[in-house]
Amino acid sequence: MKILLSIKPEFANKIFSGEKKFEFRKRIFKNPEVKTMVVYSTMPVGKIIGEFSIKKIHQNSPDFIWEKTKSFAGVDKSFFDAYYYGRDLAFAIEVGEAKLYSKPIDPKEKYINFVPPQSFMYWSGSQRLTDNKLSSIALPSPPRKSEKA
Repeated sequence: MKILLSIKPEFANKIFSGEKKFEFRKRIFKNPEVKTMVVYSTMPVGKIIGEFSIKKIHQNSPDFIWEKTKSFAGVDKSFFDAYYYGRDLAFAIEVGEAKLYSKPIDPKEKYINFVPPQSFMYWSGSQRLTDNKLSSIALPSPPRKSEKA
């Protein structure tokens, strides 16, 4: 199963360059069948730019998560602390194999009523989108359920 994940362009770019190997979340999806994160790079990009497999999901206190992830966090300590301010629990999705699409996909061209998820969105179905440089990119559709972080 795949999830469409909204990520700010600066962080999405760091994931695909290998500089950022952890995606931080205040909440995490519930379905244990999720193995792949499809990345929607938020505005001004506004496109689906790639995907990555989930190597592992880390869950602990923010201090513990920072110590474990700081070398490849892709953010500085002050940003991390502000993000988790007042929280007792932090989640870090460890990036596995990352695949940047050779041609970003504009979801508004494929899905008439596409609304980017606030945080993430489960995908269901088996429709495929094609990328000219890659064979086929399995992007299940249509969106089923959206959850906020």
